[in-house]
Amino acid sequence: MSLVRRGSVFDPFADFWDPFDVFRSVVPAASTGRDTADFANARIDWKETPEANVFKADLPGVKKEEVKVEVEDGNVLVISGERSREKEDKNDKWHRVERGSGKFLRRFRLPENAKTDQVKAGLENGVLTVTVPKAEVKKPEVKAIEISG
Repeated sequence: MSLVRRGSVFDPFADFWDPFDVFRSVVPAASTGRDTADFANARIDWKETPEANVFKADLPGVKKEEVKVEVEDGNVLVISGERSREKEDKNDKWHRVERGSGKFLRRFRLPENAKTDQVKAGLENGVLTVTVPKAEVKKPEVKAIEISG
């Protein structure tokens, strides 16, 4: 019987037979498990301030060497990485596996006024913060035309 995560709420049926277990062993794509999917779909907040676009991602347990922040095609911010699974000892008996692991990849199309050559990123206390400064919007120059006559 495999461990199946069905949310963070107590589930009295969590340890019962799972009729789909047989399919997980036959179909590799289905065998990834929900815990992997939870981490693979890293949740990212994006806010826009007058000066910059700021992205924040919760990446607990991920080292900065395991995260990549890139700009591709001139205006697409790409945040990717991987958190490895904890090594298992044959003598250990697992009762619950809920912490996620696996690869993640998120892409964001940046606005036209993004200064992609000045992107900054930092990882502190498991939170990745990516700041993309905005170019100053030039106000259209208005020239008064004198009316003759």
